[in-house]
Amino acid sequence: MIRTSGLTKRFGSLTAVSDVDLDVRAGDVYGFLGPNGSGKTTTVRMLLGLVLPTSGTVELLGEPMPKRARRVLPRVGAIVEGPAAYGHLSGTANLSLLDAAGPGGSRRTRRHRIDEALEQVGLAGVGRRPVKAYSLGMRQRLGLAGALLRRPELLILDEPTNGLDPRGIHEIRDLLLGLNATGTTVFLSSHLLAEVELLCRRVGVVDRGRLVLQDDLSRLRAPTGRIAVTTPDADRAVALLDGRVGGRVGDRLLVHGTDPSELNARLVEAGVRVWELAIERRTLEQVVLAATGAGSDRVDAAEGAA
Repeated sequence: MIRTSGLTKRFGSLTAVSDVDLDVRAGDVYGFLGPNGSGKTTTVRMLLGLVLPTSGTVELLGEPMPKRARRVLPRVGAIVEGPAAYGHLSGTANLSLLDAAGPGGSRRTRRHRIDEALEQVGLAGVGRRPVKAYSLGMRQRLGLAGALLRRPELLILDEPTNGLDPRGIHEIRDLLLGLNATGTTVFLSSHLLAEVELLCRRVGVVDRGRLVLQDDLSRLRAPTGRIAVTTPDADRAVALLDGRVGGRVGDRLLVHGTDPSELNARLVEAGVRVWELAIERRTLEQVVLAATGAGSDRVDAAEGAA
């Protein structure tokens, strides 16, 4: 669905994206992650033909971009850098203009598709309200409605839950999973690692313009070979396990091993109380931090004063 080869973008002496090889397959829910300023949005803009690459190639839906943009883009829905809208017009009017301006939109089905998209994103009751009266979260929902107008095969979304409250984030997650279940491939650029962990099956991590990691999330979060145990009898457990404890924070122990049932039986038989026991897996946050090193948008005082 998305394939890039050696994708590179330079702005003068600045290399924003360097030699990126994306592989997004049909049916994926793909999370595109990285620190602020790492090249995520520039990459998304090149995918859609909004920015031309300095070198490298882009294919969407098996077609070269931007050469085949008029053939490809009607089958793609997108949000990039936040949705734009005319504030004095209603949400419905904005979507009508958006649909009329793009290639491939049928005027005959436009009203039905607009109503359906507004319903999908939870704006059915406010579609006639001027957009200037919308909250940031409502504007984000309107942008997503615009991405859904053509019932796309591929969704490319840059921070689609920006400005949404927890309930709204949950609703959009359910919507995207539902669309994916009916065949829509989802490419999601986001900084919300917990949300990506719940939503995505594959991830790519970009840092300083380079793709430093691309794999199935299940493989990245494979068991570490340790078991996390929480017990109020931590001192007794440490003594009993004779060197198998690889780490401790208060009542939580990390025990080398792969069989939780064996460990639980041994502890209980010795009278050690067990509150919680689970195979340890790396979190997505740990995966991303390990892949990106010290990448950050932080500016220290000395640096900011320079």
